[in-house]
Amino acid sequence: MRIRGRAWRLGDHVTTDHIIPGRLKYKVRTLEEMRQYVFNDLIPGFSERVRPNDIIVAGRNFGYGSSREHAARLLKLVGVGAVVAESFARIFYRNAINVGLPVVEARVEAEDGDEMEVDLREGTVRDLSKGTEANFKPFPPMIMSLLEEGGIESYYKRHGKLPWE
Repeated sequence: MRIRGRAWRLGDHVTTDHIIPGRLKYKVRTLEEMRQYVFNDLIPGFSERVRPNDIIVAGRNFGYGSSREHAARLLKLVGVGAVVAESFARIFYRNAINVGLPVVEARVEAEDGDEMEVDLREGTVRDLSKGTEANFKPFPPMIMSLLEEGGIESYYKRHGKLPWE
């Protein structure tokens, strides 16, 4: 499973409120309506500019803050193919896997617009623009099954059980 897209570089400590502001929680009712606000405080117009399979590249502690599943779900909804960061908040990491958004722990020095490739089976992140590569521990087969199916809900709908059942 390979994901190829442009890099969107962010720093350390990107919160779930950076991904989707909490102030919208009671103003916007559906995920479809919320998608226009993804990263709006950090990258105005992100939801219109992101292309399918673009890759978020960040530093440490990505996704900390509230445990809203919306953050991971909305990144996937706007077309983000994967998030590569030095480290993730545990609850965001699990929410991302549950919704089928690949999250990879690796240190990458990409810049905005660099052409990136994440190979989930090989455990590599390549910056094709710079010719650099970073490695990560590949996901176990059970997690790969969830990611390939688009998340836990899609997996269950298709198979009638979960991979660990």
